[in-house]
Amino acid sequence: MKKKWRLLKILATVIIFGLLLSFSLKRFNNAPMENVSINMVYPKGLEKVYFIDEKNVMDFIRKANPSRKIGDIDIPALEKEINNFPSVDSANVYLNLNGALNVDIMQRVPAFRLNRGGENFYVDRKGNEFPLSRIYSHPTMLVQGNVKRSEYLQVAELVNKIETDDFSRKYFIGIAKEGADYNLLTSDGYYRVEIGTLDNIDLKVKGFRTFVEKFLVFQEPEKYSRVSVKYDNQIVTTLNPGYGKNDSIISASSKELVKLAAERAQLTSSSAGRR
Repeated sequence: MKKKWRLLKILATVIIFGLLLSFSLKRFNNAPMENVSINMVYPKGLEKVYFIDEKNVMDFIRKANPSRKIGDIDIPALEKEINNFPSVDSANVYLNLNGALNVDIMQRVPAFRLNRGGENFYVDRKGNEFPLSRIYSHPTMLVQGNVKRSEYLQVAELVNKIETDDFSRKYFIGIAKEGADYNLLTSDGYYRVEIGTLDNIDLKVKGFRTFVEKFLVFQEPEKYSRVSVKYDNQIVTTLNPGYGKNDSIISASSKELVKLAAERAQLTSSSAGRR
């Protein structure tokens, strides 16, 4: 008999608890969605960006839940939609026990800005493209030319090396791809540094630095239109034809070429005569 009473008490407790839980859940689900917290997450080491307008996110959440009831929030669908925002790297949406809706957003951080065929957009450090923003412009290096998606990560690595090296940051302000070759645009604006492919970047920059410290510092920068470090163990310079002081050098070089051509022609003629 005592055993039966004990079982009845347990059963009654479970039923009452279930009714209370059901009532609480119904009340919770019907409660208005009043507290919404949008949090921008900035991982350590990454710079802050401001592509996301919190008001736009709030408006989107309200449109996604027109009834404004907590129970009508489709959290997985909401999280998926926010993750699809172009400048969102990742989003986490969850409810607190007090009914507050939390949205944690980590934004994409541009590695560089790419101008390809007149189209401008950002590329982040993971190699993802995303559009420019009407509300925020992030200061980052401009890259120009037909850069392929498969090269994004290497270009991002190159930009990072430039931005974190005192020497490179002082000299290089942009990157341009011409054909298959990459060129570093210099702050002087008179010449560009041809690096060719994106392989052995450290060695190429080191070669240019040696050229600057041992030779270019004693020259006028407008003397050259191009400094090439694309070849192993050698630096090739191209004189700037628009620089007046180069006229005599270019003229002398032209005369030497004409003279060389005449000598070769004479040698060819003499060889033909002997035959």
